[in-house]
Parts: sequence; structure tokens; C-alpha cells
Amino acid sequence: MNVLNQIKIGFAPTRRNIFSADAAIEFAGKTREQLDSIGVNYVDIQEVNDDGLLYDDAGMEKIAAKFKAEHIDGLFLANENFGTEYECARLAKQLDVPVLLWGPKDEAPAADGSRLRDTQCGLFAIGKVLRRFQIPFTYLVNVDVDDPEFERGVTDFIKVCNVVKTFKNTRILQVGTRPFDFWSTMVNEGELLERFNISLSPIPLNELVDEIHSIQKNADPEITETITHLKDIADIDISEKDLNMVAALKVALKHKMKEYGCNAGAIQCWTALQDLIGILPYASESLLQDEGMPVTCETDIHGVISELLVEAATLGTKKAVFADVNCRHPENPNGELLQHLGVFPFSTAKNRPSLPKSHFVFDYPGSVAFEAKTGNYTLCRFDGDNGKYSMLMGNAKAVAGPYEQGTYLWLEFANLNRFETKLVYGPYIHHIAAVTDDVVPVLYEACKYLGIAPDFYDPIEDDVQAYLRGDITSIVK
Repeated sequence: MNVLNQIKIGFAPTRRNIFSADAAIEFAGKTREQLDSIGVNYVDIQEVNDDGLLYDDAGMEKIAAKFKAEHIDGLFLANENFGTEYECARLAKQLDVPVLLWGPKDEAPAADGSRLRDTQCGLFAIGKVLRRFQIPFTYLVNVDVDDPEFERGVTDFIKVCNVVKTFKNTRILQVGTRPFDFWSTMVNEGELLERFNISLSPIPLNELVDEIHSIQKNADPEITETITHLKDIADIDISEKDLNMVAALKVALKHKMKEYGCNAGAIQCWTALQDLIGILPYASESLLQDEGMPVTCETDIHGVISELLVEAATLGTKKAVFADVNCRHPENPNGELLQHLGVFPFSTAKNRPSLPKSHFVFDYPGSVAFEAKTGNYTLCRFDGDNGKYSMLMGNAKAVAGPYEQGTYLWLEFANLNRFETKLVYGPYIHHIAAVTDDVVPVLYEACKYLGIAPDFYDPIEDDVQAYLRGDITSIVK
């Protein structure tokens, strides 16, 4: 499966009249060939004029209309000679999507000193005019089209587009209110909608319970399918009745998310739910996370947004664990426990998971127990208060630690004190999402399009910028 295909890019190669049109056409063709070889899903403009290039108002209007009709997720301005900077800016202004700016490296001058393209100089001009139009953009350094940095830059940009698209199209099913004791998870619903187009679909717990009873009464076949799947992937230590309820809850949550057009959810996981259905929701949530429909506990709206963003940065190839930051490692001074009541996807288990008879805090079935996979993790927390929003991000690696109940992961940080202090001072809380991939640069670059501030718990911003301009290949040491 080509994961790049889920994002559609508008490809707009540009030229300026005083430089060689033939050279610009040639290099636009080379760029198309490279995009094809990478597997990029792009909308072309070859039919807008004889050159298939952006350089005048008439062409720009046709291109804008086509890209709008195609609902592109990002715009690729490929400067194939000097480029026409004001047409690039006018086009980008109409589309309101992330913008990638790049041009192929200029060849050596001819024997008589003449030059055909002057691409790099034009990149400087385009960047300046994009700023005048107040258009955020991503710059891919001036390298040859067959340079490995070109493929990496285009791929990372597609990931950025996926983060932005996910963020701007998020609707969250909110099942119940937040638990009274959890003041830390309160959010400003109106502000999320007004500033970010993130909407909530609140429903009472009873509506979910009615859906559970309905699908159980009608013997929904997905309940049986879910039970079979659970028995295949986990050791089951709960009764058949409780297992049926775990499956029914998962199916009911899925139905409600689809009914309300939601891509994620958050639920008041205790204690009213247990009074109504007799189980904890964690195994059901873990199943949904593996299906790309994450649901967080304690009605943590900002938490499930964090999950969506960090998974989108991997183009959905990795599922996020959603964890409480719990306590320090008993021996490792930079070690920290990430644990949860059960909201880790089953696919993240290091060994075979289990559904224990009861939870170690709540005396109910429905939780999950396993240690998460080893590896290098990217951690992410979107949060805000007092009208300001930011995204905390950074890396840590899995390390050995004592056995814990529930789902858990021991991580080693470069400096645990820095991480701990960030969480205490906020605006973050003790819930965080993490994936086994290095996507910090992608999240950092996406922030400029989301209108939120990037924030690091380690002093790595210089390394992130070095990666983005092609000076280093990874920020993970």
C-alpha cells in the first residue's frame, strides 16, 4: 500500500519569461517523473497553457479553479527557472493549504557565460513575496531532483499535510462529561471550534448504553467478530458475559462515531459507566485505536487530538499509545513510567496481551495488560489554556524497568527533569501520546500551519531546523 496516496498535492511548476521556457519545461518534466517514481498523488497543470507552467494571471486562475475542484491538501510550487513570484503568491493565497517551495539546482553556465534558469535567485524572490502575502510555507533546499534530500523533503511535506488535514477536519464524540475530579481535562469547546474548526459531538452516557442494548438485542454480527478477534490476539481471563459487553461497547462507540461524523472520541470512563454496564471501557478503546478511531479516557479532548496528530505524522503507519506519565524509574535517574488504565492499542504490545479479571485500581473487568514495544518514541501533547495553545514534543527511548499492571512503558529521557518541569508548568497535563517513529520535525513544521506554538522539553530546536534544511538525517541521537 502506498501511504503517500492519501494526500493530494497540487503541482504548480513555475517559470519567468526572461529565462528559457524550454529549460523550465524540461525540468518540470523531470520533476513530474521523480514525483511519479516516489508515488506522490498529485494534480498536474499541463493543460492550462502550452507550457504547462504557472507564469501569468490567466494560467493562475485556471490552476486555482482546478486545484479547488480537486480539493488538494497541499501545494507544491516548483521553481523551474527564476519563477514568477507574484503568481505563486496569488495562487497560494487562494488555496489556504500548506505550501512546499523548491527549485532544482542550477546547472553550470554555458561556455559563453550564459545561464538558462537562475533558479536559486528566484527562490529568494518567491519566499519574500509569500511573506508579503502572509502565507506560511515549507522550504525544501535547492537540490537536484534526483538527490535523496528531494524525496525526503517531499515525503515529510506530505506528512505535514496529513497532520494539517487531520487537525482541521477533526470532530470528537464526547461521551458524558469529564469526571468531576479531573479539572485538568477541562477544555474550551467554543474556542476549539472558532480557532481550529475542531468540533465536539456531546452525547450522554445513556445514549451510548441504549446503543449497546440495541446491538446486543439484534445480535449484531460485529460483536461476534470482535469476540473472535480478541480471543485470537489476547489471553482472556474474564467471563463470556463480560467479554460480550467489551465487544458490544466497542461496536456501539464505533456506531456513534460514524453516526455523528467523528474521527475520534473521549469518554467519561469511570465510575458512572461501570454502574450502567458493569465493565471498564479500556479494552474496547484499545480495539478502536487499532482501527484508527482513537478514544481517550477521562474525557480528555486535547489528549485525543494529540493522538490524532502524532499518528497523522506517520501517515497512519504507527498507532499511538496514550499514557499517564506516572512515576520515576526506581534506578534510572532519567527513566519514567508511562502507564494507563488500558488505552494502548493491542498492536503496540511487546508480548501477548491479556484481559485480566479485574483492574488494579477499579474492581471491574474490561482492562488490558501488557508492556509496550521497545524502540525510539516521539511524544506529543496538544494543549492550551488562557487562550494560548501549543504542542509539546520530543523523543525518548524504551528501557527495561519493573513489571507493572495494566498497559505500561518505561522510557528514558535525555533529561527527565526538563520533561517533568514542562508538564508541571503546563499548559500540559499528565496524559501524552507516543509513537515508535521520529516525527518531531513533521509536527514542528505542521505547527506553522495550525496556528499553535511548537514546544520542546529538550533543547532540540536547532537540530530540528538542521534536519528540515537537510544538514542532518535524524534528530534522534
